[in-house]
Amino acid sequence: TVADDLLDSCGHHPLTVAVLGKALRKETRMEKWEKAISNLSTYATCAPGPVSYVNEKEVETTLTIFGSFEFSLEAMPENSQRFFMVLAAISWEEPVPEACLESVWSALVQDSLFPIVVSKLVEGSLVIKLEYQSMYHMHDMVSLYLENKANDAAHTLLTDSFPEYAALVAPWLFIFGKETVKGPAEQKMRSFFSLLEFMEIEILLGSTTQALMACKSISEFEASRLGFSKLLGPRIAELISVGSQALIVAVTKAITVVFFQGDYANLAQSIETAGSVNKLICVLRGYEDSSSLANVSAVLAKVSEHVSAKTADEILASIPMDRIAELLSPENEEWHEIVFTTLASLIKVGNLKAVEIMIEAGVDKKLLVLLGCGSEISQHHAIIMLKTFCELGAPLKECMGPGLLIHLPWHARLALERFVLSDQNVASSPKPQYFEVLLHRILQTDSKGIIEAIQGLLPLAERANDPRVQDLLLGSNLCDRLAFLLQRREPENNQVRSQTAFLVMKLACTGAEPYIRRFLELNIVHELIAMMQSSTNDLQDSAYHALHQIVYAKGGSLVLQRFLQLGTIEKLVNLLDRKCVKTKDLTVQLLVDIAAVGTKPCIQRMLSSQVIEKLVSLEKAGGSFSGSVSRYIHGLNMCENIQSAERAVMKQHILRKVRSAVRGHDLETSLIASVEVCVSEGTKAASSSRRNK
Repeated sequence: TVADDLLDSCGHHPLTVAVLGKALRKETRMEKWEKAISNLSTYATCAPGPVSYVNEKEVETTLTIFGSFEFSLEAMPENSQRFFMVLAAISWEEPVPEACLESVWSALVQDSLFPIVVSKLVEGSLVIKLEYQSMYHMHDMVSLYLENKANDAAHTLLTDSFPEYAALVAPWLFIFGKETVKGPAEQKMRSFFSLLEFMEIEILLGSTTQALMACKSISEFEASRLGFSKLLGPRIAELISVGSQALIVAVTKAITVVFFQGDYANLAQSIETAGSVNKLICVLRGYEDSSSLANVSAVLAKVSEHVSAKTADEILASIPMDRIAELLSPENEEWHEIVFTTLASLIKVGNLKAVEIMIEAGVDKKLLVLLGCGSEISQHHAIIMLKTFCELGAPLKECMGPGLLIHLPWHARLALERFVLSDQNVASSPKPQYFEVLLHRILQTDSKGIIEAIQGLLPLAERANDPRVQDLLLGSNLCDRLAFLLQRREPENNQVRSQTAFLVMKLACTGAEPYIRRFLELNIVHELIAMMQSSTNDLQDSAYHALHQIVYAKGGSLVLQRFLQLGTIEKLVNLLDRKCVKTKDLTVQLLVDIAAVGTKPCIQRMLSSQVIEKLVSLEKAGGSFSGSVSRYIHGLNMCENIQSAERAVMKQHILRKVRSAVRGHDLETSLIASVEVCVSEGTKAASSSRRNK
C-alpha cells in the first residue's frame, strides 16, 4: 500500500514519518502521496549534509530525515519558511520562552500574526510547543538540520533588519542564542550605545528587562544579568547626562532589574562624577506616572548610599515624599516592594532626618492603613518599616497608641506593642543572688522544681536585651544547662523540654544575636530540629515555635549560614517524606519561614533539593497540606534578601516545576490556578509594563 511505501521511504524513523504525515494529512489524492514518496530521495539529496559528529552509519538515515524537513518546508507559506530558518540563531539545548520567538518574528517585519506562523511549524513537527507552558522546544534532529545556518540567521536578524528590530531581538539572542550568535548580539548592542541611538537604546533596554525576566532559572538569570551589567554599566552616566527624559526613565527601569546592591558603588561614583544626579532629579520632577516615579526614586535612593553627604542630602530633599506615600495605598500594591526598598535606602543614609521627612509626608499613616487593610505581604513590610521608625526614635506615640493596637492584626500588634506600651521608667537591676538560686534549681532531678525555675527566669528573658541582664545571663552557664535539658529525652522529661524550648524562644526573640550565637555553639538549634521530629505533639509545637523565633530574630542569618554549611536545608526538605503528619506539617511551616527570611543560596538549595516536588506530593495527599505550595511562594514574596527580579524568575521556575509535578492529576487545574495567583502577586507592575509596551 501507499502507506507501507511511505514508511519504507522514511526508513521507519518516527520523526520523518511524523513530518511527512503532517505535511500530507489533508491531501486525499493518491498521486500526491506517490509523488511525495518518489521525491523524498530528491529532497534528501538536496538537504545539507550532517555535521561531522554524526555517526557515518547514520548519514543516510539523517539525510532522509533532513529531506523530510525540506519537503515539509516546501509545503509551508514563505513566511513560515523564513521564520523557521532564522530559528537557527537560537540555542535549543533547553526549552525557549515564547516571548523570545515572538521577538525573533518581529525582527522579520512580516504581516502575518506570530501565533498563526508558529502554529504552522508546530503542526509540521518542526517546533514543539510544551503543554501548559509558554515555552517551545525543538527535536535534536531539527536542531541539527539548522546547525550550519546560525550565522546566516544572526546576519538576517541583526544586520539585515531595521535598527529598531535589531535592538528588540539582540538581548534575546544574547541570552538564548547559540554561542556563535551571542558575540554578534553583544557587538550590536555595543554599537547602539556607541552611536547614542536614543530610540534604539530605549527599545533595547526594555527588551533586556523582558528577556532577563524570561530566564528559566536563577543561575541563567544571574549569568545573563552580569553580562548585561558589564555592557550597560560603563554607559549609564553618559546616557543619563545626554539622553532624553524618556530614555532616562528607560535607563532607570533597566537599572532596577540589571543592577544589584553590590553594583551600585561603582555606578553611583560614575553618576556623581558626571553630574548626572541633577539630571535624574529633574526627570523626577517632570514625570507624574507611577512607574517613572517609583523607578527613578529607587535609583536615586540606592545611589545616595554611595555618594558624598552633600549629594545624599540633595537626593533626600528632592524625593517627592508625598507622592511616594501615595504609592503605599492598598490599591497600589504593585509598587509597594520598590517603594519599601526606596524608603529603606533613604533611612540608611538619612537616619532620623529621613524618617521625620517621611512622617511629615504622611508615610507613617499610610503604613498604618496597610496594617489594617493591606495584603499580608504589605503588612509584613509595613511592620518592619514602623519598627525601624520606632528604633530610630521617631515620634509615633500619637498616631500609634494603645488604642490603635487592639484593632491591628495579632502579628502586627505583637511586633509593635513593645514600642507603644514600653514602660518609660528605668528597670531595676537584676539580682544576681536570686538568679544563682534559679540557675542551681535547673539542675535538680525534680521536674516540678526545674519547671518552676524556668518560669522564674522568664521575666529576665523578657529583658534579655538589657545590657545588665545580658551580662548576667551570658556570663553564666545558663545556655549550657538549657542545652543539657533539651537532650534529656526520657518521656518523664517531656514537660521540662517543652518549657526549656519556650525559654529559648524568649531569649532569642528579645536578646537576638548574642544568644543565638551561643545556641549555635551548643547545638541547641539542631537539638530543636530533632525535637520537632518527636512523637509528642506538645514537644513538636514547642520546638517549632522556638525555631520560628530564632530564624526571624536579629541574628537568624547566622542560623541559616550554619544550615547551608551542614546540609541542614536538605535534611529539612527530606523530612517532608516522613510518615508522621505532624512532623511534615511543622516542616512545611519552617521551610516557609526560611523562604521568607532566607538568602538566595538558601532558597536555591531548597529548590535544588526538590522542595516544590515534595510539596506538590503533599498537596496530592490533601488534608492539612492543601495550599502548601502557595504558602511557600507567599513566604518567598515576603523575602527581603533577594531582588524583585530574582524573585520573579524563581516564581516562574516554581510554576514550571508545579506544572510538571501535577500533570495528569485530579488537582492539576485547581493547583496550577492557585499557584498562578500567588506567582502574580507583586508582579502586576511588570505585566502592566509589558502590556503597554
